[in-house]
Amino acid sequence: MTQNLADTSRPAAVPAAEPTAEPIATNAGASRGWWRDAVIYQVYPRSFADGNGDGMGDLPGVRSRLPYLRDLGVDAVWLSPFYASPQADAGYDVADYRAVDPMFGTLLDADALIRDAHQLGLRIIVDLVPNHSSDQHEWFQRALREGPGSPLRERYHFRPGKGAQGELPPNDWESIFGGPAWTRTVDPDGTPGDWYLHLFAPEQPDFNWENPAVADEFRSILRFWLDMGVDGFRIDVAHGMVKAPGLPDLGSHDQLKLLGNDVMPFFDQDGVHEIYRAWRKILDEYPGERIGVAEAWTPTVQRTANYVRPDELHQAFNFQYLGTHWDAAALREVIDVSLDAMRPVDAPATWVLSNHDVTRHATRFANPPGGTQIRTAGDRELGLRRARAATLLMLALPGSAYLYQGEELGLPDVTDLPDEVRQDPSFFRQAGQDGFRDGCRVPIPWSGTEAPYGFGPTPGGPSWLPQPASWAELSVEVQTGDPTSTLELYRSALAVRREHPALGAGTAVSWLPSAEGVLAFRRDSAAGSFVCTVNTTPEPVRIAAPGRLLLASAELAVVDGESVLPTDSAVWWAV
Repeated sequence: MTQNLADTSRPAAVPAAEPTAEPIATNAGASRGWWRDAVIYQVYPRSFADGNGDGMGDLPGVRSRLPYLRDLGVDAVWLSPFYASPQADAGYDVADYRAVDPMFGTLLDADALIRDAHQLGLRIIVDLVPNHSSDQHEWFQRALREGPGSPLRERYHFRPGKGAQGELPPNDWESIFGGPAWTRTVDPDGTPGDWYLHLFAPEQPDFNWENPAVADEFRSILRFWLDMGVDGFRIDVAHGMVKAPGLPDLGSHDQLKLLGNDVMPFFDQDGVHEIYRAWRKILDEYPGERIGVAEAWTPTVQRTANYVRPDELHQAFNFQYLGTHWDAAALREVIDVSLDAMRPVDAPATWVLSNHDVTRHATRFANPPGGTQIRTAGDRELGLRRARAATLLMLALPGSAYLYQGEELGLPDVTDLPDEVRQDPSFFRQAGQDGFRDGCRVPIPWSGTEAPYGFGPTPGGPSWLPQPASWAELSVEVQTGDPTSTLELYRSALAVRREHPALGAGTAVSWLPSAEGVLAFRRDSAAGSFVCTVNTTPEPVRIAAPGRLLLASAELAVVDGESVLPTDSAVWWAV
């Protein structure tokens, strides 16, 4: 059923020094960690639900929709940043890590959300942005005002420029968003000053993690939110906080093309692991098994495994899996490599298909192979068919799975947004990463026949990004109760995953003989076995049914006693 907006009245204030939300009881298998088989749902707050009708999603809106997430069947909710921020990069430029931006609500709203989630059996994971702050952060503003020699400058990377007058950047590093990774300052007397490092937008100066004050501050920030009751942190740019000594030149241009292929002087430096060992000690002090999740772009899955060694973080995103196209051989290889890499460090593999930074997989799979940023809509029917099958494959694998809001509705990327409504900062810079992330951030449809489709409380009300007219047929309201809908497929898959003893946590799959272009694997437990079969080919494939049908992404037929796997489909079987 469509969820109505709940009462968003704010709770009474609570003493800041006391924990404000008790952790929820850990699921069965607590000794092995709830996160090992958790399904975690990413909420992008500005695009999930608008509680006050201003066109921007907020924490009261998220709070009102928590029953929907419980009924969907997820275990935890990861919230993208809602901190006080000028919003130069959609909240990933934080001005105050202990405050909620007024556009999203208040700390009392955050407290109420955490409490409600725990009462519903949901855990809350919040984003943490430790690589950089906003240029409006108090530390950075004081560093500029106080000028050269200010101790605040040691908390960032301020450096004199090269050239006769210091007119050239200190090194050749390039911003991920395009252009140099350095911006020159103006001293208090009005003369050109030092440069500061920003691996992303100029409004996002990088912290200097060699300075003890930075480490002290983030340990305090961790405790602030843990005392509020959050169950963990997703760590943004977890691979970026430590830079190579001396900030050496990279010696090449088009540096973005090198990312993911080698260890860079500003990414995946070994020193980051000391930070996470210190953080793990803090997480372990708190009851309820609080966790850390690394957003770590590394050259190999093996290097990703370094972030989840037993004394570091609990999970790391598997971007190698996310970037794999719809191809049986490639999928099997990345699954094997991922499981093999995590097994020695006793960490769960993670699986993800979409997030707020990449084209939704219903659109990626609608196009020929081309990375994670796609600008064309492609074949919508093909993309949805593959996306549904890919979801069943992902949820059948051992470990933890991440879902991105709206993928359970089969939402495609909005590839035709007008330039004047786009807000992705890299869209406005040259030579940076593709600046088309707004297409996966369009507010999701809940109900009704006209925009904003229940996103806000008023029909025909505002929405910070425009929604396509076709989304009226993709809303939660329309799909609820339709056994052929993508929403009901997700609900059924998550229910089966929770109930079947051979699904969820684990470290391996047993591959079964199969035709070219078909994946088939088995998972066993003392209480029962499970088989997943996936047809990635453009033609139906006949197989002998390995067991009792549990769930399929497309309708199966039986011919001469054999099951016919439709093109681009996945099937679950109880054995």
